[in-house]
Amino acid sequence: MVMMQQWWKDAKFGMFIHWGIYSVPAGEYKGVKTDNIAEWIMHDLHIPADEYVKFAASFTGEYFDADKIVSFAKDCGMKYLVFTAKHHDGFAMYHSKVDTYNTSITPFKKDPIRELKNACDKYGIAFGLYYSQAQDWHDPDGCEDGENGEGKDFEKYFKNKCLPQVKELLTNYAPVKLLWFDTPMYMTAEQSKELKDFVLSIQPDCMISGRIGNGLGDYVTTGDNFIPLLPIGYSFEVPATTNGSWGYNKFDTDWISAKKIIRRLVKVVARGGNYLLNVGPRCDGSIPVECTEILKEIGSFLKYNGDSIYATVPLPPYPYDIDWGYFTYKSGKLFIHVFEELDRIYLLNIHNKPLKAYILKDKTPLKVIERCTCEGDSSWLIKLPLNADKDIDRVICVEVEGGELEFEPIKR
Repeated sequence: MVMMQQWWKDAKFGMFIHWGIYSVPAGEYKGVKTDNIAEWIMHDLHIPADEYVKFAASFTGEYFDADKIVSFAKDCGMKYLVFTAKHHDGFAMYHSKVDTYNTSITPFKKDPIRELKNACDKYGIAFGLYYSQAQDWHDPDGCEDGENGEGKDFEKYFKNKCLPQVKELLTNYAPVKLLWFDTPMYMTAEQSKELKDFVLSIQPDCMISGRIGNGLGDYVTTGDNFIPLLPIGYSFEVPATTNGSWGYNKFDTDWISAKKIIRRLVKVVARGGNYLLNVGPRCDGSIPVECTEILKEIGSFLKYNGDSIYATVPLPPYPYDIDWGYFTYKSGKLFIHVFEELDRIYLLNIHNKPLKAYILKDKTPLKVIERCTCEGDSSWLIKLPLNADKDIDRVICVEVEGGELEFEPIKR
């Protein structure tokens, strides 16, 4: 772990966009449905490269609107955006001069990366790019899941496609705030280091995701949709879906509720991480309305409660198990996230003196009753009004003395 940019530490919540020609079959090829994530259809259904390329002819993108997408991401409380420049299928979602296998051969014709970069600059959203540095099912020498590389010249692919396309991305769309690499496969430590050094030689301030491989990322990228159980002592990011797939799957209607996603976001942030939430547009560029409705609800929550998420810092573990919510913190403010319908919260072993308490959403004042228990522990009692709006997460802000929050150990 080398470089940690403050913008990333403060952002907490970002938009991931998986868009490519895999959105044309949308989970089905010749009447067979994939039982895996849709963007892996070429691999999972063993579609030959010369057949797969035919999907490009139906990639129309007529409803793709970069300005609308980025402004929507901002309204939903997202602070950064990561777009798939090249996924494992090897198709470049920009006008690459390294490989003609790109959007210029589609009816869409456009360069969505250029349009998204311009929109991110306009709306103040940090711009990042995803690039599959090892897996490339179109290139005969690229890695492929389930293979050991026998009969392939990976170094040839690495030198002739991967590095040149990374250079294009970093040069043509500068500044790129984050390069999100994925599935390093059997890349050696030397190759991962060469890639990292190459990126930083072009853009020294570009952050690099954990999946560059061999422990060389600037932060840890967890497994997809996996949240660390406890604060883990270093920065991490959870990539997450809004349903069961990253790329658009016309059969996947198992949407995750805004309630679950908001609570997962709070959990991730409470444990010191970032949450990168995906949208998968159709081949026409439109985002399913079910997805946008979920994101709108998250945005509504963050509009009133964003202070409890952005620029917060990890806390040491609280000495007691709490099954009704989580804590987040920034200097002088303890945010208590209440997920359950409670009429009061009772807390032990918080050393700092409370100065002021209120419901974050509407600043309704609350009283903190301090006392020492019969066992000698410090305690807070906060009585809560009726949750008339049925908020998914009622956030209580307690302003406290001292810059750092201190939990007292349980007395022996």
